[in-house]
Amino acid sequence: MKSKMSNEIVLPPGAPKGFVSRRVSGTPLTSEQKRRARALAAMPDESIDFSDIPPWTEEMWKHAVRSPWYRPVKKQLTVRVDADVLAWLKGKGAGYQTRINALLREAMLAERGRG
Repeated sequence: MKSKMSNEIVLPPGAPKGFVSRRVSGTPLTSEQKRRARALAAMPDESIDFSDIPPWTEEMWKHAVRSPWYRPVKKQLTVRVDADVLAWLKGKGAGYQTRINALLREAMLAERGRG
């Protein structure tokens, strides 16, 4: 897993607790860095001081945006669509499948109350 921060320790998905590999820059961690990372990974959550972090409010989450690097998993399927609906979608130019997905996502989010 990559990160924009050059000194951030990145764990691969599913890595066991305490797993330490490399920095994002690709250079191996020193023994001291590995020791510190293992000590932090072993620290129970209750020991972490969160007092300098302001709490998130519902108002803050209302303005949250998805990361521009987020790419949801796509699934291939076959859907039967009325001919006039398909003609309307294709009539807007290339990318009709992307438009179908955008319309469905908009409807999904509206139903969930986030639209």
